[in-house]
Amino acid sequence: MYGKFRMAMDNRAEGYSLIYNQLYPFEGLRNYTSGIIHHVRLTGLEPDTLYQYQCGDPSVAEEMSDVYFFRTMPVSGPKSYPNRIAVVGDLGLTYNTTSTVNHILSNHPDLVLLIGDVSYANLYLTNGTGSDCYSCSFPETPIHETYQPRWDYWGRYMQPLVSEVPLMVVEGNHEIEPQAENQTFAAYSSRFSFPSVESNSNSTFYYSFNAGGIHFIMLGAYIFYDKSSDQYKWLEQDLAKVDRKVTPWLIATWHPPWYSTYTAHYREAECMKMAMEDLLYKYKVDIVFNGHVHAYERSNRVYDYTLDRCGPVYITVGDGGNREKMAIEHADEPGNCPDPSSTPDEYMGGFCAFNFTSGPAEGKFCWNQQPDYSAYRESSFGHGILEVKNETHALWTWHRNQDSYKSVGDIIYIVRQPEVCLIEQKVHTYRHGKQEDM
Repeated sequence: MYGKFRMAMDNRAEGYSLIYNQLYPFEGLRNYTSGIIHHVRLTGLEPDTLYQYQCGDPSVAEEMSDVYFFRTMPVSGPKSYPNRIAVVGDLGLTYNTTSTVNHILSNHPDLVLLIGDVSYANLYLTNGTGSDCYSCSFPETPIHETYQPRWDYWGRYMQPLVSEVPLMVVEGNHEIEPQAENQTFAAYSSRFSFPSVESNSNSTFYYSFNAGGIHFIMLGAYIFYDKSSDQYKWLEQDLAKVDRKVTPWLIATWHPPWYSTYTAHYREAECMKMAMEDLLYKYKVDIVFNGHVHAYERSNRVYDYTLDRCGPVYITVGDGGNREKMAIEHADEPGNCPDPSSTPDEYMGGFCAFNFTSGPAEGKFCWNQQPDYSAYRESSFGHGILEVKNETHALWTWHRNQDSYKSVGDIIYIVRQPEVCLIEQKVHTYRHGKQEDM
């Protein structure tokens, strides 16, 4: 039941219900069946409007929820943007998570992007026993277990935020959660809703949506992404349909970063980068958000490891709270360069991270100093806020958990130069620029 704020909730929408299982056909491992999960799609909503709603069974008053509120996204257009967009990754359910969520709430976002690794349920046995290093503590288990009640705990904890602020999520590696018959992502695909059909995607792992004058593309790093894959073909079609006169800003997200200087997961997603970077560059994606690495890092505009005024700004915000530990060491520090053989894509297979062929790191697997493309990096828990001001300027701020609610750890205006990039890409497609412009 829903309606505009301070008006009767005369609108009624009925959805569908589902349950899912997490099954382990092995002695000593406990199976799980979820509670009933309800999905309801609301239609006829007006843009930038405050609504109130209840959910449950209206024929039984005791089975209706409290009244909650949410504001719809502004209409798509070059002059229309959400006030604040919170961006966070690798959230989990820890002491650090509570600080992150409290800081997010203090910034009053209109939209939250969760860039993978949600509950970390897969770092627990089916009996609830946890470990920071699952494979270290439980090397003999026949399958990587997961403790599904952690999802229930996470949902209850997040209710004050997600009941009133739209949440858009993309999968991380901790959502894979393998079970019997090679099933994966059961909790992720059951507990969240995705505008897949609306964006002509046949998958919950990649989709797109508009929020005012921003077109968001959510990509999956743990399903096929090569040029013959369904995801790549969908991405190419979605990018080709974007009207930059209506949505000037183009933002992409996926879980593992392409541009990270930390030793953790160093160049792990290189195969995905090689498959998709040219396409994102061709269509002038402005910003990319990633998680996975448990730290914060912001790049200069970059393409193929070279400063380029038309490349995206890459921002890693895998510092939401997690369940493991903070990433601290950098690959460019003495003695820290990982063995290349330790960096293949663990989940999709393949090895693409070879020595650099040009630039300051030519002939090497790592740089000898902080790379030119890395503008700022810090190992602290936190979240980011994006405030798009107009067609060309957006304010990005990163907020540390240890600071007061109004303090800012990193701040920069990200500036689009569509006329410059359009000319360069028409005449010199994929040419590396020499000027560093944010």
